[in-house]
Amino acid sequence: MADGREEERREEDQELLGAVGGEDVIDDPIVDLAAVLLRGYAIESIKAEEPGRHVSPEDLGGRSSEQQDPQVKEMVEQLLKITELNRNAELQQLINQVLGNCARGIFTKVARNNFADGINWGRVVALFHLAYRLIYKAITSNHLENIKIIFSWFLQVIREQLHTWLVQQGGWEGVIRGISRWRTVAIVASVVLVATFVYYRRTR
Repeated sequence: MADGREEERREEDQELLGAVGGEDVIDDPIVDLAAVLLRGYAIESIKAEEPGRHVSPEDLGGRSSEQQDPQVKEMVEQLLKITELNRNAELQQLINQVLGNCARGIFTKVARNNFADGINWGRVVALFHLAYRLIYKAITSNHLENIKIIFSWFLQVIREQLHTWLVQQGGWEGVIRGISRWRTVAIVASVVLVATFVYYRRTR
C-alpha cells in the first residue's frame, strides 16, 4: 500500500515539471500554452472577483512577460467571455462545498466524465473554470503549495484527453473562432462537471 502511494507521489512530481512556467521542461506547444492560458484565466478572474488581491504569473509558476503576448491576451479574453459561469450562484456554492478536499483521482474521473461523449470549447472552458476555482481556493486559504498540484492535474487532462482534439482545431487559437458558439453549452457542461464531482465525492 505504501509502495503504491510512493509511486503515485513520484508520478505527480513528474507532472509538476509541466505546471511551473519558469521551469517548464515540456517541449509541447499545446501543453505549454495550456498552462499559460490557465494562469491568464485565473489572474483575470481573480482581478474581477477580488480587485484588491494581486496575483502575478510568477505566483502561479509562470514568467512575468508571458501574459503580454497579444495572442495570449486575446485567447484569455475569449475564455473569459463565458461570464455566466461566474454569475451562477448555485454552481459557485456547489464548488465551494465539494472542492475543499479535492483529490487527484476525483479530478481525473470528473474530467474524463466531462468529455466522455465528446469535446467542444464549452466543455474545455468548464474545465478551465473548475481548475480556476481550485486555484482560487488554494490562494485564499493560504495553501499555495497546492497550486502546482492543481496545474499538474489540469495538464494531465490536456495531455491525455484533449491533445489530439486541440491539434485538430488548429491549436488553442481555435478558441478565438469557436468560443462564441459554446456559451450556453459551457454553462450546461460546468453544472454536469460539478454534479459528477459531488457524485464521486459521495461514492468514494
